[in-house]
This record gives sequence, C-alpha cells and structure tokens, in this order.
Amino acid sequence: MVDSTAPSPLPVGLAAFDLTGKTALITGAAGLLGYEHACALAQLGARVIVTDLDTSRLGRIASDLTNAYPGQITAQGMDVTSSASIASVTSQSGPIDILVNNAAIDPKFETSAGVLEFSRLEHFPLANWDHQIAVGLTGAFLCAQIIGHAMAERGAGVILNIASDLSVIAPDQRLYRREGLADHAQPVKPVTYSVIKAGLVGLTRYLAGYWAGRGVRVNALSPGGVFNGHDQAFVDRLTALIPMGRMAQRPEYRAAVQFLCSPASSYMTGQNIVIDGGRTVI
Repeated sequence: MVDSTAPSPLPVGLAAFDLTGKTALITGAAGLLGYEHACALAQLGARVIVTDLDTSRLGRIASDLTNAYPGQITAQGMDVTSSASIASVTSQSGPIDILVNNAAIDPKFETSAGVLEFSRLEHFPLANWDHQIAVGLTGAFLCAQIIGHAMAERGAGVILNIASDLSVIAPDQRLYRREGLADHAQPVKPVTYSVIKAGLVGLTRYLAGYWAGRGVRVNALSPGGVFNGHDQAFVDRLTALIPMGRMAQRPEYRAAVQFLCSPASSYMTGQNIVIDGGRTVI
C-alpha cells in the first residue's frame, strides 16, 4: 500500500538540476555577474527574465543571452526601489519560480579631489547611504515581499540573495590605498557595502524561517573578489590575502547558482554560501 502522507519523491542526481518549465527573474542583471547568473539558469532550461534600471546596458546583455539561449530570455526595465515597477513587471511575466536578488550599487572611486574623501565614514553623504541601501537591501526586501509572497501563496519557490564575502568579514581598507594621498584622503570601501551585504544575509535567514512551511527556500551566495580589469597593484594586495592565490573568474559562480536555485539543494534554506578562494577561513 502506498503511504499517501509520504512526501513526493524528489529528483536525484543530475535530474535534480533540471529547471525546464521554470521561470527565473534576476534583478540588476546588467551588473558584473548578472550575465553569469542568467547563463547558469538558462543552461538548466529555465526561462530567464533579466531586469535592470539601466535598460541600455541590459539590452546589450539580453541580446548576447538570446543568441546563446534562443527563446529563453526576456528583458524588462525594472526599478527595484519601486513596488509599482516590480508589480508591473511580474504582472506581465506570469508566475516566478526563482528570484535572484542581484541588484546593488558597488561604488567605484575616482581620482578627482574630494571624491575619494567622501567614501570615508566621517564624510559619507546621507544621500549616498539612502540610495545605496534602497537599491541593495530595500530592493531585495520589496522583491521578496511581492514575488516571494506570490511563491508562498502557490506553495513553492526559490529566492537567492547575492551577498558578498564582506557579509562575514570587514573590508581590509589597505586594499584601496593610493600612493601620494594623505590618510584623511585615502579611498575606502564605503560603509554601505558591508551593511547591505550583511543585511542581505539577515534577510535571507528571516525569510527562510518565515516561509519554511510554505515551500519557499531562501539562501544567500557570498562571492569573493571577481577579476574585472583591476589594476595590478590591487590584484597583488588582494590575492596575498586569498589562500588560493587568485581572484575569481566570472563563470566560477555559475554552478553554485545552479545548485542553490534548483531542486539539487531541496533540503537547504537560510544558508549563506561563501565562495572566496579561502579568504574568510584564515
């Protein structure tokens, strides 16, 4: 006799990675790793909706993705700080099975006088704090509130929050020093970045517990530094802190995204997976 109370059998092995028939939405898809996240999910058969406020860059990325995965890619302009914008996109997309909260602002430092100084805590503008947290943290909350709620109503879904190794360690500000500048003018990784990424891990744990009984799994991925044409002095300083002796290449996080967004991780929720070449273990 079949036990009708037993859970439905789950796919095992490579079959557990199959996302055919699933729809994924990625925020901030025009950013550094957005293309890689989209490739990761499209490779498994998912229909992927790439979204970003920068529709010009998004269009170029979507074109490349469409060439690689014809019929699987849709691009939509979306502002993660606006509930109305999120709701408008999702009303056209149909049910979302996978949400990747990737949108963020990673401040870049310029060499002009004054700009560097304002990355420092004592001079950091409140407007920058508000804007960066609105995009990187409030945006993830709003997407979870709208899309995650719909998942919970259906009884199934996956949310992946893209955090950072700086969600678990503080920035080593020595990495950003520049020759010839006084200490008070040295650039630093702004306070917002660490606060946002640590906040995403907290949001991950909260949502995982909140929706644990409603079929929605929520995890975080914390990448280490990804090489993106950095100057050699920075690369040398950073790799000296990484046991594996190098920065990550962009495609190296694809398999982690595939695992965390598919039934292959069906018994995992509320976790922060750090992939950083060993930097945070020493």
